[in-house]
Amino acid sequence: MIKRCTWAVNGSPEEVEYHDREWGVPSYDDRHLFEMIILEGAQAGLSWSCVLKKRPGYHRVFDNFDAGKIASYSDNKLEQIRQDSRIIRNRLKIAAARSNAQAFLKIQQEFPSFAEYIWQFVGGEPVQNHWRSSEQIPASTPQSEAMSRDLIQRGFKFVGPTICYAYMQATGMVNDHTTDCFRHNQV
Repeated sequence: MIKRCTWAVNGSPEEVEYHDREWGVPSYDDRHLFEMIILEGAQAGLSWSCVLKKRPGYHRVFDNFDAGKIASYSDNKLEQIRQDSRIIRNRLKIAAARSNAQAFLKIQQEFPSFAEYIWQFVGGEPVQNHWRSSEQIPASTPQSEAMSRDLIQRGFKFVGPTICYAYMQATGMVNDHTTDCFRHNQV
């Protein structure tokens, strides 16, 4: 029997698939990193399962997470998006996608890539944690707090320390698979 992190054991099929293939895998792809910052912000106050179920809709509605296109969305376009049931229709989260895209593009101009910018918060290498149980995993860390402060200063929204830590987990900046999970040694 395959041993997984507690959160994925009784998860939806989407959660199990996400856990087994994507969560914790280091990502250096700017488009994927942008997608995950939008999705993690959309998750605020909701379950990750809800976000994963709507992820295909986000790809369609938000132009496959093309930051250049999203940054230029008009207010009318944002209102159209808000009417689409394929995504989480929170007005502030939808508006944040545009402001986050604009801030993301500015970072790409300042740094060689968004990946280079964001990975600096962990020294460019994934943090290899060795948690024996999910109860040991923190909700935030000094690194996620620093990331949050810097992102907010640069104009990002929905990027508090807890969201930033979830983002770090999702993009493989930290390996928070528990040591008994089959993915821990793989990532």
